[in-house]
Amino acid sequence: MVEDGKTAPDFDLPSDKGHTIKLSKLKGRPVVVYFYPKDDTSGCTREAIDFTALSGAFAKAGVEVIGISPDSTVRHARFRKKHDLAVELLADEDKAVATAYGVWVEKSMYGRKYMGIERSTFLIDAKGRVAKSWRKVKVPGHAEEVLAAAKALKA
Repeated sequence: MVEDGKTAPDFDLPSDKGHTIKLSKLKGRPVVVYFYPKDDTSGCTREAIDFTALSGAFAKAGVEVIGISPDSTVRHARFRKKHDLAVELLADEDKAVATAYGVWVEKSMYGRKYMGIERSTFLIDAKGRVAKSWRKVKVPGHAEEVLAAAKALKA
């Protein structure tokens, strides 16, 4: 389980844009990493659209925003195009990064237990430490809250 104040687990994942992103290469500026369950579902779509709507404000604050799910880069590319998304989407198909961050968890729906992503966000500071984390995220207002925290981090 990743804790606030601790070093964020590094990762090197493929993007839907055809390259890979390594977290440690982004040191020197804050990064928002948000984990979401599945492309093109209602909550995940709303969250991606909300982060996209604020992408200019995040960029102005010098903050990179990255979304991670177990979906493939091909699915991410379709999701991006369909909803005109501006955030970087990374594929964690083997769930290794989700596991490292403690967001690949047992869930329950209608009495059925299964493994899945617990919607979570991590604000990582310029030194690679988790400045703030949000777990079991409720989407409405979340992107705005993360932006406010990111701006406060830079202040």
